[in-house]
Amino acid sequence: MESKEIAKLAIEALSDKKGEEIRVIDISDVSVIADYFIIANGTNRSQVQALSDSVQEKLGKAGIFVKQVEGYETANWILMDFRDVIVHVFDRENRLFYDLERIWRDGKIMNAEDFQ
Repeated sequence: MESKEIAKLAIEALSDKKGEEIRVIDISDVSVIADYFIIANGTNRSQVQALSDSVQEKLGKAGIFVKQVEGYETANWILMDFRDVIVHVFDRENRLFYDLERIWRDGKIMNAEDFQ
C-alpha cells in the first residue's frame, strides 16, 4: 500500500473520532524519515488516546501495523510510526507548544481534504 493511501486511512480514522485541525505535511522532499506527517489534536486525554486507538485499528485492519508508539500513557503527544507515515496526536496545549507545522515548514502543508 502506498504512503498516500496509508495517510488517507489514518486521516479517516482521526476524522471518525472527531480529531481537531487535522493537517498533513508532505516531507518526502525534505527528509528521509517519512513521506507524511499527520498532525491532529484532541480535547482531552481520553480523546487523544481514542484517536490513537482508532488509527491503529483502521490501519491494522488494512494490514498496516504500527512500528512504534510513544507517549500513549501520558497522552500529551502520541507518536505512531507507520514507517512512511508518522501520525502525531496532541492535546491542544502541547500542539501549540511544539508547533510541528512551523518546525517542518519546508515540507508541503496539506489539508485532510487533499486526500479525499
